[in-house]
Amino acid sequence: MNELRSVLLGFSGGIDSSAAVGVLRQDGYRVVALTLDTTGDEELVATARKQAAQLSVEHYVKSVKDDFQQKIISYFISSYAEGRTPAPCTLCNPLIKWHHLLLEADRLGVEKIATGHYFNVEQVDGNYYVARAADRRKDQSYYLWGLSQRVLERVVTPMGQKIKSDIAVSTAPRKESMGVCFLRGKGYGDFIAEHLPMAVRSGEIVTLSGKVVGRHEGIAFYTIGQKRGVTGGSVVRIDAERNLLIVGENKDLFHSILEVENCNIVCEEELLSADDVQVVVRGFGRNPEGFARAIERIDGAYRVTLDDPAWAPAVGQPVVFYRGDRVLGGGILERYY
Repeated sequence: MNELRSVLLGFSGGIDSSAAVGVLRQDGYRVVALTLDTTGDEELVATARKQAAQLSVEHYVKSVKDDFQQKIISYFISSYAEGRTPAPCTLCNPLIKWHHLLLEADRLGVEKIATGHYFNVEQVDGNYYVARAADRRKDQSYYLWGLSQRVLERVVTPMGQKIKSDIAVSTAPRKESMGVCFLRGKGYGDFIAEHLPMAVRSGEIVTLSGKVVGRHEGIAFYTIGQKRGVTGGSVVRIDAERNLLIVGENKDLFHSILEVENCNIVCEEELLSADDVQVVVRGFGRNPEGFARAIERIDGAYRVTLDDPAWAPAVGQPVVFYRGDRVLGGGILERYY
């Protein structure tokens, strides 16, 4: 299968991966499809097989359930138990999806790899960068900052220049998946309660000055900035060690300094020297996509001073650095001031 124009496509059988088959074929590629079975969902695998047959595409299935459980689900559960706000997709992409795509491409002798994600790849000064998609509403570059150079040099992006509304829904029978895939319609708190009951112990709600103003149902049911169902204001901090929700006023939720760790940065020199780096913190809060006034390296992390404060940033969220449409890199928020 050592064909220069072969590509291994991550394939769920949904709208986007099915559309990607057609785009890649139009671009002259021989498409081989790979479905990663992350949770043992037999219906998903059967649907993918059926759709691959309808599209007359060579199709493989690989079980990655153990890897997914250890690296993604365990991380998700433990993060909430520690009062963090994880973004499992940002970890799943480099550690599961693209990692196993690359392994299987090498095993099958396929040169390129692709998915139905909406993003582009740009090459500048010998480095490869994730870049925003043409369809800004569907752009998924924020969740792909962790991809390595080894992966990006093999990537083609069939959906990078496509507009979602132009894609015929009839290309696939499955409904488009939304949210965290392994929750299967459950709420975050209910999922945590099922897998780690100790994380949903009732505890006190206190003000910043330490005054007890109510009780909560378990820290896994709350996130920074939440006001609904909370007594005494909005959640401004979660103290997992003491099982406390700390509440305050809206003004207490704005922060201008972020410390980011566990980073993947393409070119540190560019990140630290450029004066037009945009900082994106996307989560539950109304976070602005503002610019960095300063970025400095400190003790293995990056300290970012924002032009405009971010509202309700939460430890565990991804912080992603853009310059224009290019993703310079990203990391995980550990502290804010």
